[in-house]
Amino acid sequence: QREFTQKKTFTSWINSVLAKHTPPSVVSDLYTDIQQGHLLLDLLEVLSGQHLPREKGFNTFQCRSNIENALTFLKSRSLKLINIHVADIIEGKPSIVLGLIWTIIFHFHIEELARTLACTYNQPSLDSSSAVDSSSKPSRSAKKSAKIKERWKMSATKALLLWAKEQCSLHGSVSVTDFKSSWRSGLAFLAIIQTLRPGLVDLEKAKARSNKENLKEAFRIAELELNIPRLLEPEDVDIVNPDEKSIMTYVAQFLQYSKNLPDSEEDMQEKVREAMGWLAAQEKKLAKLLVETENETYYQKYKEMMSFMETFNQEKTPFLPVLSSKRDEAELSEGQQQMRGEWDKVISQINEWKAKLDQMLPSPLDSIEAWLQEVERLQAEDLPDLQDPFKAMSVFREIIVIFK
Repeated sequence: QREFTQKKTFTSWINSVLAKHTPPSVVSDLYTDIQQGHLLLDLLEVLSGQHLPREKGFNTFQCRSNIENALTFLKSRSLKLINIHVADIIEGKPSIVLGLIWTIIFHFHIEELARTLACTYNQPSLDSSSAVDSSSKPSRSAKKSAKIKERWKMSATKALLLWAKEQCSLHGSVSVTDFKSSWRSGLAFLAIIQTLRPGLVDLEKAKARSNKENLKEAFRIAELELNIPRLLEPEDVDIVNPDEKSIMTYVAQFLQYSKNLPDSEEDMQEKVREAMGWLAAQEKKLAKLLVETENETYYQKYKEMMSFMETFNQEKTPFLPVLSSKRDEAELSEGQQQMRGEWDKVISQINEWKAKLDQMLPSPLDSIEAWLQEVERLQAEDLPDLQDPFKAMSVFREIIVIFK
């Protein structure tokens, strides 16, 4: 029963993703369709936004090559593929295929969404859960990295559960403690819908209905009003021990929907305050690092900078929506303008630090770096809007000459 439910749920989730692929594709039977590798590559291309290498044919060698390309890409994202081998996928082994798809769902969907909740619920962000600070060594053993990622997986699950609890807590007696029996009555799904779109459901009437009626109503409203794909059926949930992974996959769709809702003015102000606090901490950390590494060697300074940048890039993820919202300066509130100024200041300080490091490079690397910076400057320049193709080609040739 669990395997049947997962296959059905995961297939529906994959099809909702593949609808965005160009050209769109559809999974009929997960175990057989995945054997060619094309489906897997299509799925990963949509989720990652990257173009992945593939063989165009469908013979055994080409199918194996496509699956290998997909697994290699997943490993490059530091995903642990335990006991998942090409031969098992080509044979369409149910447990292996479902394990692979769940790994993909968890990493690209649930973890990505949980990143945005990390700041709210004080959860560690993906790799910065024990990210090195200015006094730590940037190198970490593979064993320690694996433990960090395991902790994050628990944190991603916990963050999603905390979010669901928060949505349901607004409606009295609706309690959520897990991704199993808590959802059997259907009230939790209806409570989340009521929080996200007030007025769509009547929770008092729902308390007098059967589990199946509530589940059917929740899935119907979610599909019609929230455009959330119907990944589950009432009979998948109204059982003694429903499948946790299938429920998590479906609940994550509601979190995704909530992320697309416009923020209220109060919520935006709170996010701006949180971003300002984080930016102030980055400025202090950066200033401290510059002082502490003043007399260090180039190599040590470079290691410290890379360590700082790794943590910085990971920690900024939850703040990116507010940092990049409303690009037009005239539309920004006073707080947002101040935040934008602080953001520009931090980026400027980082660029200055990098420039000073570049100047410290020994010969001939210093001159190579200077040339690379000039090339970057040329690439960043806006070309004039020339309607005459011959004139445009002339300008382009001049840039190529400089480049050479």
